[in-house]
Amino acid sequence: MGLAIGILLLLVLAAITAVIVFSVVFFFRPIATTVWLRRNALRRAGLRKTQLTTTVGKQVVWHGGAGPVLVLLHGAGDQAGTWNRVAPELMRHFQLVIPDLAGHGESEPFAGVLSLGTLLTALEQVLDATPWRDAPLVVAGNSLGAWMAMLYVEKCAQKYRQRVTRVILIDGGPIKNSSEIGLMPKDREEARRTLDTVLDPSSPRRPNFVLDDLVRLSNTGPISRLLAAGEEDISKYLLEEELGNFQTPVDLVWGASDRLVPLDYAKKLQSQLPHCTFTVIERCGHAPQFERPRELTQVLLRILASNSPPDSVTAQSVSRQPGEDS
Repeated sequence: MGLAIGILLLLVLAAITAVIVFSVVFFFRPIATTVWLRRNALRRAGLRKTQLTTTVGKQVVWHGGAGPVLVLLHGAGDQAGTWNRVAPELMRHFQLVIPDLAGHGESEPFAGVLSLGTLLTALEQVLDATPWRDAPLVVAGNSLGAWMAMLYVEKCAQKYRQRVTRVILIDGGPIKNSSEIGLMPKDREEARRTLDTVLDPSSPRRPNFVLDDLVRLSNTGPISRLLAAGEEDISKYLLEEELGNFQTPVDLVWGASDRLVPLDYAKKLQSQLPHCTFTVIERCGHAPQFERPRELTQVLLRILASNSPPDSVTAQSVSRQPGEDS
């Protein structure tokens, strides 16, 4: 009995020590810890991590599930783990392909200026990899990922226009955004204002140590490297003039409270795209995949249940039901 109690006490002590260590790490590196948790959630959901060789360096992609191929692309400064709360349900119906875009997450290059051309080249080669090389694709992206989804179809039109059966743009797109909100906060207060523009007012306020970590990463991570490419590089990849001839069906999914890429931006996209639907998620900001994952999953499943090209329709609204917790 004494030995059993001793072993139990050691296990309890080990658990307490682990909690303390995790708390300390989270306090000093909250964003890195959150990223680790989200990527670990992808693994627990059954997704496998693969490293692919491309002309711009090693690229990491998470994949799993069965059925039609659904590609999920994250936004600037983010990584594949952002989809961890929608992936488990989606992979019951689809084969998911979730890359870390070039220069993000665990994908190279890890240093230097990061152009949109580099991201597009890496994405093209990732989606040309086995086992999804010849499969029809639905490509969905959030923020910068939405832009990359459109570029993948439009800039590689000869090869991919028939392969991509649908594009889903989540709070992002390929036209100029007039928002002047900075993505590289210099101090805690600027970080607070930045978060206020991308989150719904009902979302919990982030503590100061998270804001400080955001300042550190924003000025050294992928966002700063993308901006270092300059306005001239970015302008080469805008599709202002091409949207009217875009024949691939497009579905817009937007957070009603997004002030970084606001609803007016989505309405402008809708007015220019010939085959387009528009869904608004209420009480949601710029990234529905972690503010309203349940609602986003329902919207995606509804969109993907339809095989017919959409006509341009008025925005639909999706609200959280009373008593539901996203």
